Order: sequence, then C-alpha cells, then structure tokens
Amino acid sequence: MARSGNKTLPTDQSVADFLATVQPTRRAEEARSLDKLFRATTGFAPVMWGPSIIGYGRYHYRYKSGREGDFLATGFSPRKSALVIYIMPGYADFGEIMTRLGKHKLGKSCLYVNKLADIDTGVLSELIRAGLDDLNRLGPVEPV
Repeated sequence: MARSGNKTLPTDQSVADFLATVQPTRRAEEARSLDKLFRATTGFAPVMWGPSIIGYGRYHYRYKSGREGDFLATGFSPRKSALVIYIMPGYADFGEIMTRLGKHKLGKSCLYVNKLADIDTGVLSELIRAGLDDLNRLGPVEPV
C-alpha cells in the first residue's frame, strides 16, 4: 500500500532559526530548555516537522486499514497558549508517571503545559523515554 499523504512532514527549516522566532521571550526560553532536554533524553538531533513542531526521531506506522506513513517519534511545539509535548503513539498507560509530572492537560498523544515551571522536567524526561520505549515495541524509532 502507498505511504500516506501526511500533512505534517519533516522540513529543511532550521530548528535554531525557528526557536529565534518564538514569542513571547519566556516561551522561547522554555522552548530552548525543552530542546536540550529532548536532545539529552532521546539522543536524536531535532528536525522541524511542518512549520512549528520540533521532532526527535521518526517511526513508521501501519494501520489495520492499510494506511501507513512516517511520523515524529516525540517532540514539542512552543505554542502561544501552551507548550504542546508529543508522546507517541499515546496508547500505553503512563498514569503513574503522569501523577508525578505536575500541572498539565492531556490529549490522546500529547500533553499541554502552560509553563515549564509547572512540571518536573526530570519526570518529563522519564515520560519521553517511556514513550520511546513503548513506540520501539511497535517498530524501530530511527533518526530523521
């Protein structure tokens, strides 16, 4: 089956250039801190996915329907309203880790953090690692 036509794809945009455009200043500082944390935790160099998502690693997915494609393994987007952190594929139960994380809102494969000071970044690192380990059970996570 042909690969999917995902809208969010890796780009050649510089992560450093993107981080330089993040506003307000506090959000830009948080984004740089998250970049360091993700690099250290994943061992992957960051790649821009679409115009505003910084991704670390890639995985290949294939649904029962036959749809398949590649997507970022983990990453974040420093949005004006919140930091959006992507833990893929989002199917495992990370409840015990989440109880220690701090103040956040949860989506299917992402969590929303109003400010980095609201969470324990050591626990976030543990969550990122657990998400990658879970994803590796489905197929290899590779650099982009």
